[in-house]
Amino acid sequence: MKNTALNFHHLRYFWVVAHEGSLTRAAERLGVAVQTISAQLTRLEQDLGKSLLAPQGRRLVPTEAGRLALNYADQIFQLGERMGAALREADAANTLPLAVGISDALPKLIAYRLMEAVFLLPQAVRLICREGEFDTLLAELALHRLDVVLTDRPAPHGGNLKVFSHALGEFEITLYGAPELASRYRSGFPSNLDGAPLLLPTRGNALRGQIERWLETHDVAPRIVGEFEDSALLTTFGRAGIGLFPAPSVLGDEIAAQLGAEPVGLLAEVSEQYYAISNERRIRHPAVEAIRKAPVSWSPPGA
Repeated sequence: MKNTALNFHHLRYFWVVAHEGSLTRAAERLGVAVQTISAQLTRLEQDLGKSLLAPQGRRLVPTEAGRLALNYADQIFQLGERMGAALREADAANTLPLAVGISDALPKLIAYRLMEAVFLLPQAVRLICREGEFDTLLAELALHRLDVVLTDRPAPHGGNLKVFSHALGEFEITLYGAPELASRYRSGFPSNLDGAPLLLPTRGNALRGQIERWLETHDVAPRIVGEFEDSALLTTFGRAGIGLFPAPSVLGDEIAAQLGAEPVGLLAEVSEQYYAISNERRIRHPAVEAIRKAPVSWSPPGA
C-alpha cells in the first residue's frame, strides 16, 4: 500500500457500491455518473494496492480485502452519521432525533402503540417516520438512514446485512367487520364463514399463512374479495363493508372508534408477532431501547 492519506470521498463511493452490489444503483443513489464512480473506485484501489470488488454474476461483491475495507467503512460512516446526529441534536436544544421505518404490513395503530414509550422519555424526541416495503426499509437501515425498523417479521438470516431483530411481542388476532357484516356472521362463528366475503394480507405476509391454516382446520371456505400489502388499505376496505378483516384483538376499542367495525370472532391460535430491527445487537439509542423495553402486550377490550 502506498504511503498516502486515505481519500474518504473515494471510500464512500466504494461503501455504497459494496452495499448496492451495482455501479448503476450506486450512481442513482449518489446522483453521479457511473463513470465517475468507476474512476474513483479505480483510484482507491490504486492507492490501497488492493482489488476491493469483483463481479459475481450480475453483482459486484467485495473481495477478501474488500470485506475488510467494508467492515472499517461501515464503522467510519456509522460514526459519521452519529456525529451528524449529535450535532443536529445540539442545534435542536438537545432534542433526540429518531428515524423509524414502518413496514407497510404493520397495522398503523400497532405502530403507534409500539412508539408510545418514546414520548415518555425525559428527553424530547423528534420523530421521523418512513413507511415502505420490508426490503427497502432494511436497506435504508443498513445505510444508517434509519435508527430502527418496526415490522411483522424478523430480518432474514445470512446475507450481507448486519442487522439484528428484537422481538416485541405476540398478539391474538380477531376477525372484524362493518356492523351489518359482523351481525350476519357473528352468530354461528366460525362454521358459518363459508362464502363470507374476506379481506386478507397478500401471500408474502406471515399472517396470511396462519389464517389459511385456521380456515382449513375449521373446514370453512370464505370468498376472498381482496388481498392487500398495506394494512391501512385493508382496513379501509373493511370499514367500507367490503369484507370481514383480521386485526389484533388488543385494538378492538380503536377499531370500533376509528373504523366503526365490530368483532366477529377470535381466530384461536392465530397470532401476529412484531419486531424492532436495528443495526446493533446491544441497542444504544435511548428511544429505540424504550421501544424494545415497552410492555409486550396490552389488555384486550373488556379484560
